[in-house]
Amino acid sequence: MRTLVLGRTPARVTEVLATLRADGFDAEGVSTDEEALKLLETEEFGALIIGGGVEPESRAAIKAFAAERRVRRVIDGALTAPFDAYVRREFEPLIQEAADEA
Repeated sequence: MRTLVLGRTPARVTEVLATLRADGFDAEGVSTDEEALKLLETEEFGALIIGGGVEPESRAAIKAFAAERRVRRVIDGALTAPFDAYVRREFEPLIQEAADEA
């Protein structure tokens, strides 16, 4: 299952992607709403992680769009250090659970 990561800080998006990919997850990341909407429109993503820095209005609009585009799980995230441990503890189990339900 492909996972899309939307975060306002490119360096953090990169760190999340590195951990997910190292652990065998198919993930792509972006930092703008426009990029996220364009990718979600493809209906290729089953999970979406929205970073803590994404503004409430943007978060709501992205969630609504994702719900119409076959996204099975939307995960709200607010990374804490160490980032790799957080990704493994908080994100990966939810992504795996959504994949198992598919």
